Amino acid sequence: MANELEIELDSNLEVSEPKKYKVILLNDDYSTMDFVIDVLTNIFRKSVDEATQIMLNIHNKGREVCGIYSHEIAATKVAQVKTQAREKGFPLKAIMEEE
Repeated sequence: MANELEIELDSNLEVSEPKKYKVILLNDDYSTMDFVIDVLTNIFRKSVDEATQIMLNIHNKGREVCGIYSHEIAATKVAQVKTQAREKGFPLKAIMEEE
C-alpha cells in the first residue's frame, strides 16, 4: 500500500536573497602592520598586494571592509580574527555590519 500525500504550495511565496554582511577591521595603535597583513592573507584569502592596500586603508581611515559574506561566514571570520589576535597578543578587532 502506498501512502500518498498532497501538499498545496502557495504560488505567491516570495523568495529573497539572504542578507549579506560586511566584515570590517578596525584600526588600533598596537597591532603591527605585518600582523594585519597576515590576518588578511590567512583569514580573508587576500593577495599580499590586496592585503597591503586594505591595511593602509585601515591605518589611514580607521576601518576598512575586508569582505562581504553570508551571516554565518561573516560571524566565523570575526571570531577567527579575535582568536588569532588574542593568540598573538594584539587588540585587533573585526566587526560585521549588514550590507
